[in-house]
Order: sequence, then C-alpha cells, then structure tokens
Amino acid sequence: MKALVLQNLSGPEAIAVQEMPDPNPKAGQSLVRVAAGGMNFADLMTTKGGYAGTPQPPFIVGREFSGIEESSSRRVMGYTQWAAFAEKTAAYSSLLWPVPESWSDEQASAFPVNYFTAYLAYWQAGMTEPAEAGRKRSVLIHAVAGGVGTAAVQIGQLLGVEMYGTSSSEEKLAKVKQLGLQHAINYKQRDYEETVRNLTNGEGVDAVFEMLGGEHTAKSLRCLRDFGRVIQYGTATGQQPKIDLRAMYAKSASLQGLWLTYLSQKPEIMEPAWQQLSKWIEQGKLTPQIGHVLPLEKAVEGYKLLELGKNYGKVVLKIATQ
Repeated sequence: MKALVLQNLSGPEAIAVQEMPDPNPKAGQSLVRVAAGGMNFADLMTTKGGYAGTPQPPFIVGREFSGIEESSSRRVMGYTQWAAFAEKTAAYSSLLWPVPESWSDEQASAFPVNYFTAYLAYWQAGMTEPAEAGRKRSVLIHAVAGGVGTAAVQIGQLLGVEMYGTSSSEEKLAKVKQLGLQHAINYKQRDYEETVRNLTNGEGVDAVFEMLGGEHTAKSLRCLRDFGRVIQYGTATGQQPKIDLRAMYAKSASLQGLWLTYLSQKPEIMEPAWQQLSKWIEQGKLTPQIGHVLPLEKAVEGYKLLELGKNYGKVVLKIATQ
C-alpha cells in the first residue's frame, strides 16, 4: 500500500510517500481503507521528535482519518496514534465513529482530534454543564482560527460561552467571528493579556485554552479571573510552559493538562463526549472548517502551512477515492 513515511526526525522534509506492507489488525481493531487524513500540529512536532511517545523512524505518520471499514463497509472517521496517512490503517473499534451522511471524506477526517479536544477542554473547564442562573462564563481561545480553535468556537456558542480568541490574521479572525466568536484579538497588533483585562474590566476569563507553551502559559494564567483554569493541550512554540505562581496564588487559579492520546483510552470519558457531539452533528450545528486539501504527495506543503501558521481550520490530505 501507499503510505506517508517519516524517514528521520529532521522535520517535514524527512517524509516521503513509499510502498509499505498492509497493516495487520490486532484484537479489537478494524481495518480501514483510508480516504482522507486530517493534519494536526502534533504531526508537525512528530517530524522533529518533539511529540511524546514518538517511535524510532521509519514509521507511517498521521493520527486521524476517514474511510471505509472493511468488515462492515460503513463510512467511518477515526483516531489512532500513528499510521493514519496510508491507503489502509488499523484502528481500535472504540475509536471509530460513523460519518454523517452529508459530510465529505475531508470533513470527516477533520473531526476527531479537533472536536474531541475542544469538547474535552470545555469539560475540564467545567463548562459542559449548565451555568448558574445569571452567570455568564467566558474563555480565551489561543490559535482560534486553527482546527481546535474553530471547533472550540462552534462548541462554545452552543454552550453559551463568551469567547475571546487570538490569531495573527484579521482575515482569519473575520472568518471565526462568523462562527460565533465575540471578541477577536490580533496578537500582532495588541497584547492579548492587556486586551482581555480591558475587555473584562479587570476581571479576567473563566478559562484559557492554551497550546503555545513558553511565556504564553504564564500570560494565560494572568488572564484568568478568580478560580479560573488554564487548559494546556499543547506547546506549539516548542518551549516548556512557564508558570506564574503568584498569579495562581492571587486568584486561586489552576493549570490542567489535556492530552487526547491519554483520554482516548478511557471509554468512560470518550463515550459521553461522543454522545453530545453526535447530537449536535445530527442537528447540523457542527461543521468542520477546512482551509486546504492536498494530495498525499504534497504533504510537506501541509506541514509547512501548520509550521508557518498559514492555515485556517484544517489542512487535509486526500489519500484515496472511495
């Protein structure tokens, strides 16, 4: 089968399309003929050895996909730690979900990582349950025009959350405002910490969805209101998160990690999340945002779009035609 293989840990240029043996499913796994794969920042980090658990090259890359389950012939979208960017992949049945009839293969491949991450961020922030009467909850979403960001905006609107979002592009911010973002912050033009403080009259937000790391973790902590939470789900800067302990003490705030790789192994967490997400899908309230669709042979271009922050929503690889 044709697959996208990482040859070494030197970056996106080290990936190449080559012939690989078909996968042999383990117990509990299904074989899927892959149609499309969704690219994530974690995939970019993997090419440089910066993602936890990265195996020794060479190996097939990619962690989310859509396609046809061979045993049932049904259209599915799924999540797997590695080996999604190939004509066939083996995935655990518990991490395969039915594709909505109205969705394309590309939309389906853009769903699992982004929407489960965004929903679980709200869950960890305590926002998936109804708010207290008269209480308006608020969140700051970094990289709001990316895959997780656009998913978080759609979900936040459904949950009735006041949303603040950062991006480097006015054009991308305008698109996200159409999804429901109330407060768009161009961080190249305005300091987001100061802007959030001014917009909230010094009170701060209930939660920050943080995937940058470095000094941004400390800044995000300072954006919180009393008893607020930073949900850390990545380190896109490549720098270890810095923590402002004084801000945490002063506001009784907290920092909580979110790693989908770990949570995906817990059915008691994933199944309730899917139940809610699938209801919204059936109601037509969730629509994966896709900025680019590229053939597998041009995957390096996709990695570069992520690396340079040039993508809006999801970058998708077209792998096969069903």
